[in-house]
Amino acid sequence: MTLMVQGVSVPDSRIAREITELVRNTESPLLFHHSSRVYYFGAIAGKHDGLRFDPELLYAGAMFHDMGLTHQHSSAVGRFEVDGANAARDFLRGHGISQADIDTVWTAIALHTTPGIPQHMHPVVALVTAGVEMDVLGLTYPAYSDAEREAVVHAHPRTERFKEDIIQAFYDGIKHKPETTFGNVKADVIADKEPHFHRGNFCSVIRSSAWPS
Repeated sequence: MTLMVQGVSVPDSRIAREITELVRNTESPLLFHHSSRVYYFGAIAGKHDGLRFDPELLYAGAMFHDMGLTHQHSSAVGRFEVDGANAARDFLRGHGISQADIDTVWTAIALHTTPGIPQHMHPVVALVTAGVEMDVLGLTYPAYSDAEREAVVHAHPRTERFKEDIIQAFYDGIKHKPETTFGNVKADVIADKEPHFHRGNFCSVIRSSAWPS
């Protein structure tokens, strides 16, 4: 039975069902349920704020947003956000989705760890990040009712140690390419797991450039 919360449910469409099957078969249960919660929390936020959005595009963005953490979709040198965005792009292209809609989903995934920007963009871009920030960071926890939170978590449970489990999942997905965390929040993940990690420094890049002054 499809979960309905605040008038929100997973789109009943062939492409949504294929996305569900693909992500369930590719990601760990931890990431699958996290991504599902991201969709619901993002969509509920959209309803709260009166935003108009295509639920199918939001579902694609939410469900693919962490695909770059999986070995099947992780590139050797790219940011995991871009890897996930590329996976979504390739899937949507194969289903005849317009380039404009593909670009929206790509952007939503690519920017979901870049705070301060998505909320000013297309509703799908804004709401993927809103869902992530709710489920991982709890930034808008009080904005959801107890009934809303409980219904989403009942349908897609958080593990008993979800906070530590998701940090470990982030680390497992990016530890082979720590240089991709330069300038983004995932540098904190590497530093948490590897005490001797030396993160890139923006000022050092400026000072060591080829420019004479």
